[in-house]
Amino acid sequence: MAMTTVGRRVRFRDLEVFSAVVEYGSMAKAAAHLGVTQPAVSEIVASLESAFRVRLLDRGPQGVAPTIYGNALLKRGLAALDELKQGLRDISFLADPSAGEVRIGWPESFSELLSSMVRAFCVEHPGIALRIDHLPIPSGELPELHARKLDIALTRVHVPQFGDEFNVEILFDDPAVIAAGANSRWARRRRIELADLVDEPWVVTPRETLTTILLEQAFRENALPAPKLRVMTFSVQLRAHLLVDGGFLTCMPRSLLHVSAGGVGLKELPVRLPPHTFPVAIVTVKNRTLTPVVELFLERLRVFVRSNAARF
Repeated sequence: MAMTTVGRRVRFRDLEVFSAVVEYGSMAKAAAHLGVTQPAVSEIVASLESAFRVRLLDRGPQGVAPTIYGNALLKRGLAALDELKQGLRDISFLADPSAGEVRIGWPESFSELLSSMVRAFCVEHPGIALRIDHLPIPSGELPELHARKLDIALTRVHVPQFGDEFNVEILFDDPAVIAAGANSRWARRRRIELADLVDEPWVVTPRETLTTILLEQAFRENALPAPKLRVMTFSVQLRAHLLVDGGFLTCMPRSLLHVSAGGVGLKELPVRLPPHTFPVAIVTVKNRTLTPVVELFLERLRVFVRSNAARF
């Protein structure tokens, strides 16, 4: 069948339904999510398979899964759906340049760092809504971004990390440091060796994260026993409270030194770590046109980073 004929038979709604079926792995679950009947979903999938003359889904007792043809359609179909949605958002912006939505993903640790920038942006652009989702452990996949659920992701980069489908713009380097509460006995020391900290309790992010990997590497390279990782958490505030109130130590990105607990801040300790870089980057999907409001947010973010270079 000619592609022009297929194009006349396939609707954007069909692609939306097919995408939901693959996402939920079940026609019944997709129907419930979309608010339609299961027979209606089955009919749409059958019409797509008829139009392309290939099987798009493998059916089994555990549900459905896309075939190689289904995966090909899903990859292009998501992009087509996204471009249509982006077009609608562009039209809304042209009709009202002061309104729109920006969908951002970043680790929870960035929220305090960028809170003043977010507040200023909202004051300056009251008609633009920001949806900010916390990303899980940094990885090179970023499924939320790949699925077009986010416009941009802000994440720490472990090079080489991201696939060819992403654009990566480095914002700043955020090296790891050893830190303690500003009122800690260690904060008053001008010279500290890693060996001095062997018996100290540590609060860190989980072992698979970059800062904790670097910390354990530093102890190994100095032929020292492994650090005592007493608490592992992504919570910035919990780490800050344990540093200030509990006498813990941590390995953390330098940008987080501005965090405080109970009015007491944190302090970088004079401890040498292995050479490293922990760049923070803006990540977007290649060949995806960003809406004007997203571009506006990105420009404000770049300006904020440049004007606060001393904090990063």
